[in-house]
Amino acid sequence: MKGKIKMITVILLGVLLIAAGCSNKSEEPKQTKNENKTVTKTKFDIIEAKSFKLKNIRGIGYPGNDNALYVAANDGLKMYKDDLWYETSANHHDYIGFQAVEAGFIASGHPQKGTNIKDPLGLVKSTDKGETLEKLAFYGNANFHFTAASFSGNGMYVISEEPNDKLSLGVNYSTDNGNSWKKSGLKEFNADSYGMMAVHPENGNTFTMATRSGIYYSIDNGNTMKQITDPIMVTALTFSGDSILFSSVENDKILLKTINPSSGEQQNLTFPFLDYDNPITYLAVNPKDKNQIAFTTYKNDLYESNDGGQNWKRLLENGK
Repeated sequence: MKGKIKMITVILLGVLLIAAGCSNKSEEPKQTKNENKTVTKTKFDIIEAKSFKLKNIRGIGYPGNDNALYVAANDGLKMYKDDLWYETSANHHDYIGFQAVEAGFIASGHPQKGTNIKDPLGLVKSTDKGETLEKLAFYGNANFHFTAASFSGNGMYVISEEPNDKLSLGVNYSTDNGNSWKKSGLKEFNADSYGMMAVHPENGNTFTMATRSGIYYSIDNGNTMKQITDPIMVTALTFSGDSILFSSVENDKILLKTINPSSGEQQNLTFPFLDYDNPITYLAVNPKDKNQIAFTTYKNDLYESNDGGQNWKRLLENGK
């Protein structure tokens, strides 16, 4: 049992340890007419993906400018729509910290080799399905494994692993699209680890974090935190309206639940059986249709439900 718990802890938190070994080498970008955007030099299209195998899934979500489920991988974007898979013909960037927002998506990570885009990406935003990237902050200077953004509100959060002139160590937030940053006070935060973050889809001040000792919740940008669950290991979470959808590992079982942050009331959702060594890694709820839910697992399985979790369809098995 201790060995299993240790393994799951590594799954949840090991990415912070790995981050120190990521490359921060920079390349000079080609000059463009818009210095705040990267412009694709090769033809960019959304094409049908005949077959693929994902090595690393970096995040999932439902961008508001498309009607597809997006999967961010180490080799670019995959989109699932109308029972078909699609991918981009160019810009196969490693989109770490992928966040779906109303206008498109926000991400950090590393560029595809040979694109002459600085590495790391810092924080970038795309409103055209990845064809161009708007540089929000820290371009060429930082990579963030843990990010969170409000779908339509003014709230963006990162966990900084290395301090710089704009960021302190730990959780930092911006309410002006990345122009300025403040450190979250994390008052009454008693966990011994940081984990996945999520932001209310409309209220950017409302923020939550998964830890190996439960869920912490804040209505003031993380300055004051409140533990709203028992001290359980939570591996993934996201907002579903005002409620929080989360997955935990309890008594050798993987669970999927919702919790009302105000009342603490919880409800269990039914979902396909998962082995103990294959916990849920990412969760997504479509803000435009809360019945549309998706999750990924440690072994790169992907499931989606279109009826609020009553029925599920497996879209990927072992990344294929």
